[in-house]
Amino acid sequence: MTDPNQTPPADHGDGGAPANARPRPATLGVYDRPKGGAITEIEVVAIVLSALWLLGAGVFFLFLMPEGAEETGDGGLRFLMTMLAVFLPVAMIWVAATAARASKVMREESQRLQTAIDAIRYAYIGQQQGNKGGTESNLSRKLDELVASARKTEIALANLHGPHEDAPRPAPAAAPAPQPPAPEEQPTLALGTQASDMSAPLSAEDFTRALNFPETAEDQAGFNALRRALKDRSAAQLVQAAQDVLTLLSQDGIYMDDLRPDRARPEVWRQFAGGARGRTIAPLGGIRDRSSLALANARMRQDPIFRDAAHHFLRRFDRTFAEFEKHATDEEISALADTRTARAFMLLGRCAGTFD
Repeated sequence: MTDPNQTPPADHGDGGAPANARPRPATLGVYDRPKGGAITEIEVVAIVLSALWLLGAGVFFLFLMPEGAEETGDGGLRFLMTMLAVFLPVAMIWVAATAARASKVMREESQRLQTAIDAIRYAYIGQQQGNKGGTESNLSRKLDELVASARKTEIALANLHGPHEDAPRPAPAAAPAPQPPAPEEQPTLALGTQASDMSAPLSAEDFTRALNFPETAEDQAGFNALRRALKDRSAAQLVQAAQDVLTLLSQDGIYMDDLRPDRARPEVWRQFAGGARGRTIAPLGGIRDRSSLALANARMRQDPIFRDAAHHFLRRFDRTFAEFEKHATDEEISALADTRTARAFMLLGRCAGTFD
């Protein structure tokens, strides 16, 4: 685990600080859901203009209209002309407001569609121009580096536990004098001891916070929970797999904070942990954002590296959640279902047909 304040590269599978997997701040972007039904500045302007016109017309007809005008002409025609003079401009104001609102919605939808098309086109061009063999070998090399780094970290953590493990190992060229029993047993105990065996069990709160990843570079509590999760072998594997897919999804502009999935009951999550698949657990696939689903599906079909990373992540999530569910309460399951890792599982699970 590197320095949390260091900005990591956006390369795939680099094993650095998971800040590169952290989604961007939740702002109104091209992948946000359109907010229908909200009152915009167009409606506010139309309401103000309508109120001013009705107020002006009321003042004119009640106080400023000449007295002789009420006695001339036909009464029915005069009433009709008065209603037209009062309400026809109001109707025209709201027709113009409706047209402006429709034009604004069409522009926003056109921008969203154009962005999705550009992202798909860039992904396709990059896939065609890239060297498939070289990319796969580069990924394998980086994965090997990740494994070696994780092993070195476990050995270092194991050597840091307990003052008796800091004693130096006898030199190979030492005299063959008989050693006391205690020093002989000491390196034997150290060998084969994993950091996961010596660390305290990972709590459900730390596990959930680690799967959501730190919010910002100053989220010290999030980084502390992530460090504790990386000491647990099963949790560390899931965190690294989630970091990989979140980084790949961010390359297409898909961020988990932009997604608002439908909530599933804890009972459905427990059925998934028990091995249920298909329509029985269909409520878990609560991602409805069409742009994100289209981009992820296209990337799944065209990019073998993304497809392998997605399937590896789905397998790790399946196994780890099955263990987590055995001891988790309904509240803890609901909290985990709201993490960025769980949203990535919902999105990629729909692309992979887990809920069909």
